[in-house]
Amino acid sequence: MLHGFAGTARHWDGVVALIDRERYSPLALELADAQPLGLAGAIELIAASAPERFVLCGYSMGGRVALNVALALPERVSRLVLVSASAGIDDPVARRDRLAADERLAGEIEAGTVEDFVTRWRGTPLFAADPDWVHELIAQDTRRLTREQIASTLRAFSPGLLPAVTDRLGELAMPAVVLAGSRDSGYCALGKRLARALPGGDYVGVTGAGHRVTLEAPAAVVSSFAG
Repeated sequence: MLHGFAGTARHWDGVVALIDRERYSPLALELADAQPLGLAGAIELIAASAPERFVLCGYSMGGRVALNVALALPERVSRLVLVSASAGIDDPVARRDRLAADERLAGEIEAGTVEDFVTRWRGTPLFAADPDWVHELIAQDTRRLTREQIASTLRAFSPGLLPAVTDRLGELAMPAVVLAGSRDSGYCALGKRLARALPGGDYVGVTGAGHRVTLEAPAAVVSSFAG
C-alpha cells in the first residue's frame, strides 16, 4: 500500500484494521524511504520489500506511483487497486506549469513550519467538504513528517515530474479496480477514464466519500483487494 502526498504509512491504519489476516499480509510502505527519493527508488523499494506476487494499492500520489510500479513489475502484481488516482498529466505545458508550481510550494513549505502547511493543506478546495475528523486524521499523519520531508517528497513525486502513462495502460493485463469518492467529481471522471483504459479495469464509485476514500470508506478499499 502506497500513501499520498504529505502522508505516511499510517494513512492506511483504517484499511489495515479491516484486512483478513488469513488472506493477506498488509505492507504499508513509506515512500520517503525510497533511495534515491523518487520513482526509481520507489520501484526498487517495492521490489525489495514485497513478496513475489502481491496486490498493489496506491492512494492519490501513491496511485500514480503504483501505475509506474505495475508497468515496471507486471509479472509480480496480481491485482492493482487505485484510489483517487490518475494516469498523470499528458499535456507537456501543463506538466511544466505543475512542476514549477510544486517547486514554489516546496520552497514555501521549507520556509514555514509543519503547522503552517497543515493549515494550508486543510484549506485546499479538493478537501473543503471533508468532515472535521478526516481533517484531524490527516493533520496527525502530516505531523509525523518534517517540513523537509514534505518538501522533498513533493519535488520527487510531483505530477509534473512523474511520467504520464496514459499511452501505456493497455500493457497492464492484471485485474484492476479504480475507486473514487462521489464528492470528488474531478477524480470520478479521471477514475472512469482510467478504468476504461485498463484492460482488466473496473470503476467503483464510493457514495458519500471525498478524495480521501481510504479514510472515509476503508471497507470499500479492502473489498477491492479480492477478485
